[in-house]
Amino acid sequence: MQLALFWVFAILMLMSGLGVVFFRNPVSSAMSLVMAFVALAAVFVTLDAFFIAVVQVMVYAGAVLVLFLFIIMLLDLRAEARRPVNLLAWAGGGLVVSGFLAALVKVVVSDPAFQIAKPALSNPQINDVAMIGLALFHNFNLPFQIIGVLLLAATVGVVVLSKKELK
Repeated sequence: MQLALFWVFAILMLMSGLGVVFFRNPVSSAMSLVMAFVALAAVFVTLDAFFIAVVQVMVYAGAVLVLFLFIIMLLDLRAEARRPVNLLAWAGGGLVVSGFLAALVKVVVSDPAFQIAKPALSNPQINDVAMIGLALFHNFNLPFQIIGVLLLAATVGVVVLSKKELK
């Protein structure tokens, strides 16, 4: 059952990712991105990585997507206009995708490590939350704070760029 749910959520995540690319309305693309993030969190749950799933929903589906939607609505973006289809670009993209898929299938089929059953990931003796908190706030405290300042600067920049000029 767990493997079936993994594949259901993985396919849902891929379909939502395609929606992000192919929807013309920016709000629809952002909502499709929310669905992709939630499906990714569900994939993490099927892999017994509960903490990563919760962080995925809180940080990405919560904070980052709210920031994206805020920016989209603040800039008042419209749906993208239709352009003529460039067959050469589609053929090149199809060639790149098929080459990537062929290489991926070759690696998965040829490596015997993919055929061996793996043990369960979770170990009840190790507290994941404590280890992640220790690594984040002890070893990576400065990069964590720099990312926060960058997000603040991006938000202030969007507000300044979207400000209407007085005549």
